[in-house]
Amino acid sequence: MFTGIIETLGVVKNVKKEQENVHLTIKSNITNELKIDQSVAHNGVCLTVVAIDKDEYTVTAIKETLDKSNIGRLKNTEIINLERAMKMGDRLDGHIVQGHVDETGVCKNIKDENGSTVCTFHYKSSKNNITIEKGSITVNGVSLTVVNSKQDEFSVAIIPYTWEHTTFKTLQVNDVVNLEFDVIGKYVARLTAFNS
Repeated sequence: MFTGIIETLGVVKNVKKEQENVHLTIKSNITNELKIDQSVAHNGVCLTVVAIDKDEYTVTAIKETLDKSNIGRLKNTEIINLERAMKMGDRLDGHIVQGHVDETGVCKNIKDENGSTVCTFHYKSSKNNITIEKGSITVNGVSLTVVNSKQDEFSVAIIPYTWEHTTFKTLQVNDVVNLEFDVIGKYVARLTAFNS
């Protein structure tokens, strides 16, 4: 379980394909605090630490993860958002994030709004994922608030601190991002579908 509050950034040092899996080696300033078999969110994708070597660690993404996220698109030297699992008893500063990406979206617009940056993302409404105005959404692992909810599109307003301390500072139009829709909203949508 995560909160969507990014702890630090990591750098992809190696991408190795093995059959349908991808092994990612990440350099991070939190590596010395990690343990084998620990969960870490990478751009919002929960992956298990399988090896540690000095300031680098390795995780493995399977086909299901690669099919639903942008993890398979990562290349050497790219920076990624990192968050360790939340501790019981800590404040929930973002929202409930499972680390299970629902689908990818595409950045359609980036606009400076005099103190914040508004980013608009498009996603496939055919997958029955929804956003609601002022609801929560996770974009590349970052907990954000929806400001313009449409059937297959939404916008978020990002404060300067979040922009500078996450991968948003490298975001460009047409970039593919990981989306995890609000878990409570997903349950409500599923119940509504069953009852109609």
